[in-house]
Amino acid sequence: MGTDGGRTRSGPDTKAAATKAGAGPSAPARTARVPKYYHLKRHLQDMTRTLPPGSPVPPERALAAEFDTSRTTVRQALQELVVEGRLERIQGKGTFVAKPKVSQALQLTSYTEDMRAQGLEPTSQLLDIGYVTADERLAGLLDIDTGGRVLRIERLRLASGEPMAIETTHLAAKRFPALRRSLVKYTSLYTALSEVYDVRLAEAEETIETSLATPREASLLGTDVGLPMLLLSRHSVDGRGEPVEWVRSVYRGDRYKFVANLRRP
Repeated sequence: MGTDGGRTRSGPDTKAAATKAGAGPSAPARTARVPKYYHLKRHLQDMTRTLPPGSPVPPERALAAEFDTSRTTVRQALQELVVEGRLERIQGKGTFVAKPKVSQALQLTSYTEDMRAQGLEPTSQLLDIGYVTADERLAGLLDIDTGGRVLRIERLRLASGEPMAIETTHLAAKRFPALRRSLVKYTSLYTALSEVYDVRLAEAEETIETSLATPREASLLGTDVGLPMLLLSRHSVDGRGEPVEWVRSVYRGDRYKFVANLRRP
């Protein structure tokens, strides 16, 4: 850059330098390409908002013809809406508008209490009950010796007849003798712990992660293999801080959501 009579001369090199430094005109923003299936998905979202739960969705062939696209594209849009819990696919019948997700507050309550608070009728199906040997991790959670006996209870949890979760509870057999017999009288585990053993849960640490439905889980919950699940682990203690249970639960991600009320400390 030079000067001529006190005036600044600028040439091509000066303009290039200014542009490189960011002083020149900015390049136009790039517009992201929207996949074709996404337009169809948005249309189906709008449609499901106006239809009551249980309403059928047009078959893949009809949607492909209406939107002039392939059935693969239609299938992708439908699958994402199923995963999000907006649509429900029933084997051999078709795809339907799903019911609203069950919303559960994160608090130390039983499944029975949670479902009744939602106006749903809770029921349980016993899948398996028996004793297992505690490995090092489970022994630490229940404060027992490694190799000690642990009562393992696996139940299918339903809400108004619809499968919602698979819950597997672990308790120290020595602390709760004859608990298996007590569960015959008391359908609620927490009621049995309170009435028979005078044990009440006071605190719990709960972890929420995601997992994909295994073939067995999908079969029990009436969903597709590989559908996202909510995986909950709860470690509960009583008022004296002694461990009571360790629970692993798998909830349907398309039918369930958790809500927490947060406050600044």
